[in-house]
Amino acid sequence: MIQTDSRILDYAGAGMLIFVFLILVYGIIYIHDIPYEIVKRRQHPHQDAIHAAGWVSLFTLHAIWPFLWIWAMMHRPETPDLTAAPAGAQPSAEDTPPDADRLDGPLTSRLRCDDEEA
Repeated sequence: MIQTDSRILDYAGAGMLIFVFLILVYGIIYIHDIPYEIVKRRQHPHQDAIHAAGWVSLFTLHAIWPFLWIWAMMHRPETPDLTAAPAGAQPSAEDTPPDADRLDGPLTSRLRCDDEEA
């Protein structure tokens, strides 16, 4: 066995252990923050609660992290209604229900009379 006076290999090994430890710590912090990144992108109404619960999950060894992921994924961003008529479009005869003329019956006229009296 070769004896060396300098402990270069000891310092290199210690440096590698510290490096690996820091990578693991930052990796765990990055993983715990994934649900918060999802809720920010989706404009979730509970952003602050999910972020705080993510830190709690970090201190509980990610015991509640799967539930945070599900909670973050439950909210879907508002999507436009593609079946709705474009803005400014006039309704056609096909769009009006067949009983539309019945909507202007005695109850509606009675409500109008009550509004006029007030």
